Amino acid sequence: QVQLVESGGGLVQAGGSLRLSCAASGRTFITAAMGWFRQAPGKEREFVAAITWSGSSTIYGDSVKGRFTISRDIGKNTMYLQMNSLKPDDTAVYYCSTRGRGGPTMSANDYDYWGQGTQVTVSS
Repeated sequence: QVQLVESGGGLVQAGGSLRLSCAASGRTFITAAMGWFRQAPGKEREFVAAITWSGSSTIYGDSVKGRFTISRDIGKNTMYLQMNSLKPDDTAVYYCSTRGRGGPTMSANDYDYWGQGTQVTVSS
């Protein structure tokens, strides 16, 4: 089992920045990759970004490329999502996730464990 706890969400004006954190605990040695997804009211869960456990490889969703940066601190078992130039369309609950095998992917079905989510609201 892997436990994930997100933090750092909040209310920000358009153009502003936020940094989300995802702290992992438990059997983190079985983690191969970690990812961020988001879900807005009435919409499907959307891929945001993902990273290998080592941090050597990253992928991003088209809607956040150039604005968001994913990273991780192995020593702290923590993953981050730096979000810049935020837009009202970025408003959603953001979830972190892990998968035990394979590299980072864009499909939520590939991930095994999920956090409870943190709300991000961007005002216009």
